[in-house]
Amino acid sequence: MPRARRTDRVAAWPACVATLGFLATASGKATTYVSPSVARSAVAPPRPAAPVPPQMSRTDERIACPVPEEGIAHAVELMREGAMFRYTFPDGGESPVTTAERALADYTGHKYCVALNSGATALYLSIRAAGVEPGSKVLCNAFTFGAVPSAIVHAGCEVVYVESKEDYTIDVDDLKAVIKEQPDCKALMLSHMRGRVGEMDAIAEICKEAGVVLLEDCAHSLGVLYNGKHTGHHGVACGVSAQSFKMLNSGEGGFLLTDDPEIAIRAAIYAGAYEKNAAKHGTKNLPAEEPHHAKLAVELPNLSVRMSALHAAVLIPQMSTLDERIAEYEVRYDNLAEKIRSSPAANAALY
Repeated sequence: MPRARRTDRVAAWPACVATLGFLATASGKATTYVSPSVARSAVAPPRPAAPVPPQMSRTDERIACPVPEEGIAHAVELMREGAMFRYTFPDGGESPVTTAERALADYTGHKYCVALNSGATALYLSIRAAGVEPGSKVLCNAFTFGAVPSAIVHAGCEVVYVESKEDYTIDVDDLKAVIKEQPDCKALMLSHMRGRVGEMDAIAEICKEAGVVLLEDCAHSLGVLYNGKHTGHHGVACGVSAQSFKMLNSGEGGFLLTDDPEIAIRAAIYAGAYEKNAAKHGTKNLPAEEPHHAKLAVELPNLSVRMSALHAAVLIPQMSTLDERIAEYEVRYDNLAEKIRSSPAANAALY
């Protein structure tokens, strides 16, 4: 299996607890009533100082990547103008969401991109847009994050798990066995958990022979290449996350990427491109308008799961630093892997 670039950071956000002060009388008795008119004329006592949130050390690896100043300034400008809705912009090309979509598609090499409110939504919409019907069986590697099978359930489908190997990737032999046992499986939602990429050529061939739609969860594999090509191209569509502990951080957010024009337009309409708003995505992010698109806009439900311009604004400057940050994380990984290998008790699949 080709060596993949590693990008994911295993992280768990620490709970931040602020202690709030409460004012009370020393005796604990109720205070004397004062009418509102008298209260207004009286000099108000000084308000207690607002609690100061704990300062988080930048050496703590549990902390998400900070937003570049450029993204913060852009977001503030949008708030001042009230231009936070992606379709506020008459020319769709001016929308920060359109800019973010194009930047990510250029990075991964996909033709089309639809920005959404989460990575899980991207997985859910990829199932819907690919035509997998509710009630269908959808395969999923057993070693994954809960949001992945949850997206399958959200689409009204049944999850069928496939075993994973010691290197954390899907077991190709078990995939064959499960499909043979349950030939009515309609799709495989393949999760590249922790940035580990399986035998993609073999997996794609198995799916093709069985008539199984291959979809990819690339939440952990943004920046990971397989035989020189970005992950997400073996399947008909893939989902990328912009949740705080991913390579892109907008708190919450996600993208659906595909080379299939029909999946792209259906995903955009599902996401909330109501009436003629799909045209505001631009021909670089969605296929050129066709007569049947207007029909889809009234036939498909508007799920209103779009990405806001605020989220896109903080993501745009992060796109240009992806490779730089990936290189930094690879050094961290190598240093950690070396320490683990030096332990005689360690038993881990390390690249």
